[in-house]
Order: sequence, then structure tokens, then C-alpha cells
Amino acid sequence: MSAFNPWQYDPHHHPATHQARLSELKQLLQQMHFELLRQCVANIEVQDIAALLGDLPKLEQTLFFRILPRQTATDVFGYLSQNAKEELLKTLSDEDALDMVRHLDADDRAAFLDELPAEVVQALTQRLPREKLSEVQLLLGYPAESVGRLMQPDFISIHESWTAGQALDYLRSLHQDTSLLNYLYVIDDENKLTDTLHIRKLALAMPDTAISKLMDRRFIYIHATEDQEKAVNLMQHYDLDALPVVDGDGVMLGMVTVDDILDVAQAETTEDFHKMGSVGVINLNISEASTVLLYRKRIGWLLLLVFVNIFAGLAIATFEDMIAAVVALVFFLPLIIGSSGNAGAQSSTLMVRSLATGDVRMKDWGRLMIKEISVAIALGVTMGVAISFIGYWQGGTALAWVVGLSMIAVVIVGSLMGMSLPFLLSKVNIDPATASAPLITSMADIVGILIYFSIAVVFMGG
Repeated sequence: MSAFNPWQYDPHHHPATHQARLSELKQLLQQMHFELLRQCVANIEVQDIAALLGDLPKLEQTLFFRILPRQTATDVFGYLSQNAKEELLKTLSDEDALDMVRHLDADDRAAFLDELPAEVVQALTQRLPREKLSEVQLLLGYPAESVGRLMQPDFISIHESWTAGQALDYLRSLHQDTSLLNYLYVIDDENKLTDTLHIRKLALAMPDTAISKLMDRRFIYIHATEDQEKAVNLMQHYDLDALPVVDGDGVMLGMVTVDDILDVAQAETTEDFHKMGSVGVINLNISEASTVLLYRKRIGWLLLLVFVNIFAGLAIATFEDMIAAVVALVFFLPLIIGSSGNAGAQSSTLMVRSLATGDVRMKDWGRLMIKEISVAIALGVTMGVAISFIGYWQGGTALAWVVGLSMIAVVIVGSLMGMSLPFLLSKVNIDPATASAPLITSMADIVGILIYFSIAVVFMGG
């Protein structure tokens, strides 16, 4: 059996392989075996090299990056995090830094420059070639979350007046990477997008066949000002590798590729998780975020929730006489309010995710309300019957009825709150993910307390 070689191609990206490579990489750097290191990294993908570089200490990152072949270093730079790019730029000469920025894809270049300090951006853009600078200015001219910020303005199009033979000759003359040529973009004399044409259809056509004869004018596109999340939904729904981007007049501006869409989908999911956890959106890897940033992103929501929970204390204080008379009620209080908050959090999580993926829409609210009531009743009755036996054991028949009915009521109310709040937020154009689990839980807790002690007053007197 041959010895394990961590530098062999690893199609499954096994964590053990990464750790073995990282360990050997550190050793080779310490021993200054730079030529051997170049030979090792030549056998792996640039994405894996970027991952290795990101896990090195800062000083070793710089050394490793500097010994990479120039083309490899340029490719690796494009896959680094924003923070890693900025740190490396500080160690490079002005010429090398400019070269790295110049070779980024247009959308990546714009996103990178948008996060840099103004004086650094000015120093770099003053020396960028005019066409690269124009691309940056074009993309940064669109709103931050729009498709325009995401698109690649470099695209290959063919004219509808050409023949199939002319189009193929044109494609051969470009000598460019054809990885995104599954579909070709057909334009007219005014550069307006008129169709997308599969390259197979073009290749199988007779050379003298007019492109217009191959067109059916049924194509999917998106406007540059649309939200990036819409591009994600379109590409997922129609299973597209690339999506053409047009302006208000239908003029072709660029395209959005599937790798960019994956980044957006990941960012949107991360943002929803942050919001649902009552954390402000953090656009950095948590390991790279500073203590001050993490504090600022979390303290606002925590203070708000403290204020909300004050009402829970006031609700309990309102029934202090009842609590003093029947101390056993306190035993069940955490169970009741916990169940209310948990039911609300469950329902809210399901609804926020369904709204985000487009599985449900505003018109589904009535139907889903009826379904949620049915589910909540079933859940509440099951939990109410279970807890009523404990109530009977602790305080007799009256307490059994109080805790049983309270459990049914709080689960129903909590579930309906969790389902309804995301819909209401969506109706007023607020991100449904703002209906975070902690917020729903706190609100459901207050309502649960009021329901529990109100039922107790009815059955046990006040």
C-alpha cells in the first residue's frame, strides 16, 4: 500500500487531508523548503491553496503568498476573504497590489474596493486601467443589494443577423474560456437582448442557417436594479448556470454566474440566521470579527429583549395575591411560559424559512392559519393532558384543570403568534427574519403568563 500523500488531488475535500497539508505546509515554511513547497501546491486547486493560506498565522500567510508562482498567487487572491485580501495588500508593493486587484473578476473587484478605506481605494483606482475603472464605477453605481453589484460586465454575445457559421467563427476567434458558453446571448442592432441560444443548437445547425431562424425568443433575464435574492430564486427555479442582466430598456449589461449566486444564497441564509438569533448582521467570519463588533451587533437586541421581559415581570406581579394563595402555581409557571415560547419559536422558524424560499406567499395566510390552528390544538391537547396528571398530583382537580387548559391555550396562542408575525412583517415590507426566535419567545411568554393566571383566577378564585 502506498504512503498517504496529502498533496494528491482530493475530490472530497476531506478535513483530515486539509489538516495534513496545513501541518506539512507549516513545516516546509519553517525549514524554508520553498521549491518543494511550490511543487506540492502545484498539485492542488487554487481554492484549496486559499483555504490553506487562510488558516496560517499572518506572518506565515505573507511568506507563503510571496513564494507562490505569480499566476497562482493572482488566482488565489480572488478566493481569499475580504480581511485576508486587505492584510496581504499591506505587505505587497504598489505594483503587485495593483496587479492583484486588476486581475480580480469585475464584480469581485467592485465588492473588494467597496470595503476598503477611501484613501486606499483612491490610490488603487488612480492607477487602474481605464476599462477596469469604468467597470468598477458601473457596478458601484448600483444599490448595494442589487443584481447590478453582482453582475460580470464581461460577456460574449452574438448578433441575430448572423448565420450559425459566422457565430461559430466569432467564438473561435475569441480564444477565451468557454466554461460559461452553454447558452449564448443574442442581441439586436441596439444591443438589446432578444434571446438566449444553447450552443448545442448552434453547433448542430447548418453553417448558412440564420441565427434568427434558431430563436424562439423565450428567455429568462433580470433587471440590474432587482434585488440579488430574486436572482437566486430565478437561477434555482430555472436551473441556470448564468443569468443575463439588462437595463430598463432591455440592453444587455452583463450576467450573473452560479458561483456568485451561491455566495449570495449563503449570505442571505447567514443573514436570516443572524436575525432569527437576534444578532445584527455580521458580514465577516466570526473568527475575524473583533470583540467590539460582536458586542455592538448583539447588545441592541439584548437590551430590547430585557425591556420586553419587564412586562413579563409586571404580569406576574399583577397576580401576586393568587400566587401567595396557591404556591403550587409557581411550580408550573416555567413549564407553561416555556411551552408558549417554544411553540411560537417553532412556528416562526418554519414560516420565516418558507417565506424566504418562496414556498408560501401572502395569499396563503388564511389557509395556513387554519392548518396551524389544527396542529396547535393537537399539540396543546397532547401536552395539556400530560401536564394535567402532574397538576392533579400536586394540587388536586382544580390545579389539574388550570394547568391542562393553560397548556392548550398557550400552545395555540404561541403558535399563531409565531406564524402570523412573519406574515405581518412581510406585508409591511420588513424582512420576516426579524421575527426572531428570542423576540417571539419573549412575546409569547408575556401572553402565556396572562393566560395561565387568568385561568387560575377562574378555577381557583382570586
